[in-house]
Formats: sequence, C-alpha cells, structure tokens
Amino acid sequence: MTGHVFSPPPRPDGCELCGRESPLTRHHLIPRSLHGKARYRRRFERVERLTAILWLCHPCHKHIHAVLSERELADHYRSREALMAHPEIGTFVEWLAGKPAGFKPKRAPKRRQGR
Repeated sequence: MTGHVFSPPPRPDGCELCGRESPLTRHHLIPRSLHGKARYRRRFERVERLTAILWLCHPCHKHIHAVLSERELADHYRSREALMAHPEIGTFVEWLAGKPAGFKPKRAPKRRQGR
C-alpha cells in the first residue's frame, strides 16, 4: 500500500483527556520514535502506528511525556483509559479539567530516574 495516506482521527473541540477547549496537539499512542523499531513493527500494523492518536492540550501532552517514557507509553499506555488509570496522569487531568481554557501550569514534573 505505498503512497496511501492514513489520516488521524478527526480533531475534537476539546482535549480528549481534560475536555478543555484549547489549541490541540496530536499525541501518538505509539510514539513516533518507536515506529521504526522491529519490536513495534512486529506488534502493530502500520495503520495502527500512524492513526492511534489522541488530541491533547499542551499541558496534558507535556505532563504525559514528563511522567512516562516512550517505551512505557507504547507498552502499557496506548489508550485514553490506560492513561487515565495512571495515578499521576489521572490526578493531573482531574485537577486541570477545573481550570479555565487559557490556564497553563507553571511547569511539568520531572520524569523519575530509572526509566
């Protein structure tokens, strides 16, 4: 299927985690940096690697990448439900959901060592 362009899911009105209306970014549930790795090419079809996306506001997107490594994301957090079940992410999203649309947290937490 060379030359075929896969399109991401349609952009919603708000962040798919916190629900706030805000400029949105694409979060690849299988990080793009891993798409070429044999392990992930065997596990996921090309169309899934390209279209498994959540539309997120900048604070939610930054928080996810501050808390989880690329491999953790691909191996264990490939869905909205899985991300929300993570205690640090779920708590952050609940807190952020009550903030006004333009609110930006001061800074994202540092990723823990050993990841």
